[in-house]
Amino acid sequence: MRSDRFHGRFEDTGQECQAPGCHEAGEFRAPGVRGNSFDGPGMWRWFCLDHVREFNAGYDWFEGMNADEILAAQSPASGWATDSKAFRADAGIDGMPRWADFNDPLDAIGGRAADIKARAAGKQAIYSKFTPREQEALTEMGLDADTDRPAVRRRYSALVRQYHPDRNGGDRSHEARLGRVVEAYQVLKNSAAFT
Repeated sequence: MRSDRFHGRFEDTGQECQAPGCHEAGEFRAPGVRGNSFDGPGMWRWFCLDHVREFNAGYDWFEGMNADEILAAQSPASGWATDSKAFRADAGIDGMPRWADFNDPLDAIGGRAADIKARAAGKQAIYSKFTPREQEALTEMGLDADTDRPAVRRRYSALVRQYHPDRNGGDRSHEARLGRVVEAYQVLKNSAAFT
């Protein structure tokens, strides 16, 4: 790296410094009146080195925010509150054990790998004692074919505790999943395969 090069310099921008009375090249950009948004990239102000330093010294990132917004912006987890498909509890995959269903990450990896292997080997042979509806219920609850009735009851209790709105501060975003778990348990609790 050359010694005369500054980080953030945009040479040959064709911009003039926007500081009043300055006619030097505007090689450094600073936030403008409109930031990045859904509508596209924000507007930039262009300054020379001396004026961008002056601008940065007086810049207030928190301008226009109330105390709660400032506290949220300073949180280490700021910006991580999005719910993209890949990071949802079910990882956007239907019919497989979910990462959120396990306390230990290694158990989660093993559970998902076992389910993938069972599908590859032909799960009909493994699940042959269950009806197709019961097989779907087992998959919904993240259980294997070698499970027993007490294990189904324990798993049901754990999933209800995990997804019930009363246990999640009134958050109703997992209601659909809770409904599928309750329906799966109703199918499995009286299954003839457990006798």
